[in-house]
Amino acid sequence: MDISVIIVNYNTYALTVSCVSSVIRHTQGLAYEIIVVDNASAHFDAAGFRQAFPDATLIVLEQNLGFAGGNNAGIRAASGKYLLLLNSDTYLEDNALLQLFRFMEQHPQAGVVAPRLIYPDGRHQSVAQRFPSVKYGLLELLRIQKLLGKRQAGRLLLGAFFDHKETVTADWVWGAAFMLRSEIIRQLPGRKLDDTYFMYWEDVQWCMDIRKLGYQVCYFAGTQIVHIHEGSKGPKNELMIKNAELFFKRNYSALSAAVIKFINTCLGN
Repeated sequence: MDISVIIVNYNTYALTVSCVSSVIRHTQGLAYEIIVVDNASAHFDAAGFRQAFPDATLIVLEQNLGFAGGNNAGIRAASGKYLLLLNSDTYLEDNALLQLFRFMEQHPQAGVVAPRLIYPDGRHQSVAQRFPSVKYGLLELLRIQKLLGKRQAGRLLLGAFFDHKETVTADWVWGAAFMLRSEIIRQLPGRKLDDTYFMYWEDVQWCMDIRKLGYQVCYFAGTQIVHIHEGSKGPKNELMIKNAELFFKRNYSALSAAVIKFINTCLGN
């Protein structure tokens, strides 16, 4: 199996059906499987996925394990050389999976690759990111990027400064369309992606962990996937703040975390 596509659903039946249908419609030249993980949805009968997609694997969880936990449930059932974690509020418009597969085959040092993500109206999303740091925070605070060319500043800082028109090595990439080598899972603690974070910041931690294993995290501009972004609703601000605190506590010294937070406050972040 070349790719296992894992889609976690939580009360987004119509979006998930659209996502799965787009994968089936646009994917050629690959041996792939689709695994739908229902995170204890309450608004409909998850068995409907089995009727709609009899060739897909359906995993119905008895409780909501969050984005990370739901993906780990799918990973345990996966047999692909590569794992593609795909948000339910995404859809393909071309054979993006084949392009991502080829990228990984051609770049053995890459542990993770994410494609260009766009809104339905065509605007790009800031997929390629830097880890929070004193260095990059000061560069932005002191407006050093204004002394650089736009392209150089974009490649240095990534995020909103980067136009996402070229392929780069990043610190972390969004988890909305997140392809990784299945062999990495066997190298991680507990043989799973970190699921301490129920939702938000888990993709930052995953990339931190994968980079520590010696792999690169890549953004590939050669293909794109539409990401509606906001397909799933929840207590976003509260969770993001809580998980940001957890991420800093786990990965930074108290002094570094304090300085970064001060800089971000000055920047209005």
